[in-house]
Amino acid sequence: MSGNTFGTIFRVSTFGESHGEALGALIDGCPAGLSLKAEDIQYELNRRKPGNLFIADNGTRVPNPAVTSRVEKDEVHILSGVFNGITLGTPIALEIENTDLRSSNYEKTADTFRPGHADYTWHKKYGIRDYRGGGRASGRETAARVAAGAVARLVLQTAGNIDIQAYTVQAAGISCPESSLPPVKPFDKKQLEKNPLRVPDEKTAQKMLERIEALRKNGDSAGGIIECRIEGLPAGWGEPVFDKLDAELAKAVLSIGAVKGIEFGAGFAGCAMTGSEWNDAMHTVKSAGSFRHKNGYAGDVCFETNNAGGILGGISNGNAIVFRAAVKPVPSIFMPQKTVKAVTADKKNGGGNTCSAVGIGDFDTIYEDTDLVIEGRHDVCLCPRIIPVIEAMTAICLADMYLRNKSARISGSV
Repeated sequence: MSGNTFGTIFRVSTFGESHGEALGALIDGCPAGLSLKAEDIQYELNRRKPGNLFIADNGTRVPNPAVTSRVEKDEVHILSGVFNGITLGTPIALEIENTDLRSSNYEKTADTFRPGHADYTWHKKYGIRDYRGGGRASGRETAARVAAGAVARLVLQTAGNIDIQAYTVQAAGISCPESSLPPVKPFDKKQLEKNPLRVPDEKTAQKMLERIEALRKNGDSAGGIIECRIEGLPAGWGEPVFDKLDAELAKAVLSIGAVKGIEFGAGFAGCAMTGSEWNDAMHTVKSAGSFRHKNGYAGDVCFETNNAGGILGGISNGNAIVFRAAVKPVPSIFMPQKTVKAVTADKKNGGGNTCSAVGIGDFDTIYEDTDLVIEGRHDVCLCPRIIPVIEAMTAICLADMYLRNKSARISGSV
């Protein structure tokens, strides 16, 4: 199985399944000399970990109807690549144990494919799959990404004051008013963490939660839209033509299982604009104080709008990079669904053999119609827990681009 590694210089490989012994990440290409402790990683993992009680900044435990009741400590163990709290420049291995397992809830899906999940496609591709909690295709895999993303953030700290912040702008069909979102209304991370959905606007968050609670009671689920802003990124990052910054960010974010779409800046709405409306007018900045971005200085260039989303020609332009990711509804719903069951030809003809998802290949498999009600513990809306995952993949992508950019030219040659 290929496709488990992301990056060119800063390379991250993840391993593990949802109900296996553990999962984790191997980071190759991290520079030596960075201060790295388990606590640096644990903070980000705690933002993502499951458990249906939301702990606000003030310590209050708030019920979160959007989140699974599965409880994992998600404690990270640094196995290699760090000595006395300093990175060695050698591969960094990170491990997270799986502890709260109820694999018996998935026995009925050993041969029956859950609608909206990757069960059928993995069966067709490999002829074998770990059906417990979705195996490798489970969202549980993203814990390893978040751990690696925390290391990537430390790399980015050496590049300047680069800030990555994602937040929910739509959930369960309810959207935040633009007046409550950056850049119209800036907010800080502490404020954002005070509601269970990580929504900038408290009134909208409450409406979303009420809608999600109603869906939960009916056994249904919801999707949403996550916006991510990257501020303080200098102009000049990105590798044309095939490794454009927006192309690599899109790959990073779309590799997250629940993400089904992405747009930058004005996005698809820009298709209805004219060129004169879409183009971001530019002007020089006379003083650092008048520049709106963190990386600005006297004599720099400023953009009056940001329809391009901070990227032109696949290269960062110094503006804030803004993208939105479409998150599908959670496919695990507690309602009867029509699906198919895999059986061997022998079983179809009255024999006793079924097509076990952990044994036989696809070559002699035929399918029967059936109904399925999913069991287990599942999220109702992924928005609050996918935010640290999107931030992590963004950080991993940018750390790789940062290191690649160091070889773009020899200083003073141009």
